[in-house]
Amino acid sequence: MGASHYPTDADEPMAPVAPQVREVIERAVREGVPGMVARTRDGDRVCWSAAGVADTRSGRARVPQERFRIGSVTKAFTAAVVLRLAAAGTLSLDDTVDRWLPGLLRGNGHDGSRITVRHLIRQTSGVFPYGMDPARMERFFNPGFLTGRFDRIASEELVRIAVAHPAQFPPGEGWAYSNTNYILAAMIAEQAGGLPFAELLAAQVTRRLGLAGTYLPGDETEIRGTHPRHYSRNAGDGDPAAPVHDVTEQNAGHDSVAWAAGGAVSTCDDLDRFLTAVLHGELMPPQQQHEMFTTTPVPPNVWIDGAHYGAGICSMPLPNGRTAWGVGGMIQGSFTFVMGDRDGRRTIVTQMNCDWAPAHWRSWLHLFAEVIAAHLS
Repeated sequence: MGASHYPTDADEPMAPVAPQVREVIERAVREGVPGMVARTRDGDRVCWSAAGVADTRSGRARVPQERFRIGSVTKAFTAAVVLRLAAAGTLSLDDTVDRWLPGLLRGNGHDGSRITVRHLIRQTSGVFPYGMDPARMERFFNPGFLTGRFDRIASEELVRIAVAHPAQFPPGEGWAYSNTNYILAAMIAEQAGGLPFAELLAAQVTRRLGLAGTYLPGDETEIRGTHPRHYSRNAGDGDPAAPVHDVTEQNAGHDSVAWAAGGAVSTCDDLDRFLTAVLHGELMPPQQQHEMFTTTPVPPNVWIDGAHYGAGICSMPLPNGRTAWGVGGMIQGSFTFVMGDRDGRRTIVTQMNCDWAPAHWRSWLHLFAEVIAAHLS
C-alpha cells in the first residue's frame, strides 16, 4: 500500500460491522457458538463487532486487540517465508526434499528425490497427511486430546508417521491437503535459512509488516496477552451432544502436530494487514507473487465446490456469486478466516472461539462462507 495510511485496531472509534454481517455472527451465537467476531475493511474504513463472550464462566466480552490461535491460516505465513527465501536465492522451489533433508522422505511410494518445494507449498506432492494416521486421529479428535494436547513430537517423527502410509498420488499428479507438506517446507526453510522457523517468520514477515500480535509459539502452552478461551467438543464427527472442554492451553509450537502447518497465534488487525500485503504484492517480487497465486482446483466435496488452492492461499466461490481470496484454519478450540477481494480493497477477518458450527449450517465452512459473503457483497 506504499506510504498510504493503513487502518488498524488502534484507530478508534471503530463502527460496528454492517447489519448483514452482525446478523450472521449473532445467529451463530444464539445457536451455540460461545463467541464470534468480525473485522471488516473497505478501503480505509474499518469496522468491528463481536457476539457472545470470550469466557463462558466470567462472561468477559471479546475485544478487538485479543490474540487467538489461527490454525491453518499459519500455512499462508509459512508459504510467504518460503517464497521470500526463494526470491533471495536462499532456496529454489525446484529443490527436492532430498536436497535439504536427504533420506527423510522415503517409503510407501514417497520419494524425496522427486518431490520439490513447489509441490509441498501447493499441496501437490501426494505426501500422506500424518493427521490421518489412526493413532494420531485418536489423540487429535477424541477425548485423548484432553491430555494429548500437551504432547511433544518432533517434526521428523511426524514425517515418519506419514511415510508409514502409502503416498496419495505421484508428485504433481493430483491435489490433496496434507499438513505434512508444510512441516517439510518449514524444515527445509530452517536448513536453508539457518534459523529456527519461528525466527525466520519474524524476520521475513511479522517484523517487516509490523505484526506485533503474531507469533509462532516455542515451548509455551498458553497464549500471550489478552485472548479468548478456546472451547472444543473434541469430536471429529461433529457430535452436537459432545461435552465442551476448555482447551485454550495446548502445545502448538515447534515439537507439535501443529507448528508451521497450524500453530501460529495472531489478531484480527494483524491478519488483515498480512492478507492485504499478500494481495497487494508487498511481500515478494512478481515471480514469487505469481507462484503464490498459481492455483490448482480443489477436488469436489472437499471444501466449498469450486475452490482453488495456490501456495498457502486459496480462492473460494461465495453464495452470492463472488470469489474471495485468502485462507482459513482450524485448531482445537478455534476457527479463523481472513478473506478479501483479489485487489485487496475489501477484506474480512472472522473467528469463533470453538471448533463446531451450529446445526443451522451444513458445516463450519458454510457458516464462514455466509459471513464472508455478507461483507463481500
